[in-house]
Amino acid sequence: MADNLTATAENLTLDWILGVGTPTRPTTPLKVALVTANGDDTTAGTEAAGGSYTRQNLSVAAAVNGATSNSADLVWTGMPAVTVVGVEIWDSAGTPVRLWYGPLSASRTVAAGDELRLAAGALSLSLS
Repeated sequence: MADNLTATAENLTLDWILGVGTPTRPTTPLKVALVTANGDDTTAGTEAAGGSYTRQNLSVAAAVNGATSNSADLVWTGMPAVTVVGVEIWDSAGTPVRLWYGPLSASRTVAAGDELRLAAGALSLSLS
């Protein structure tokens, strides 16, 4: 997901790099949400719902050459019957803040009760 920071995350990043104010670091752990319709910089996508679906914790390694990826498999079990077209990354604050969004390279259709897995390294994150 290159260059898919939300407007909120872009502002936090710029303020931190430029030393403007004191931006608050997102509440961790960061969570990965599956969406059935993609959002954009300012509007969240349509999150999957039903079955045993819940957002999954994101683990990443330190960035190298401006990029990183998930360091552990992301696994959703007991999925509802949906077609997943993208993912979003949220913090885990009491009122979660959406930080990143992007489409999957290929949509994934799952039947009710199925598992959806994004293997370690499959979710790439970069700023370029």
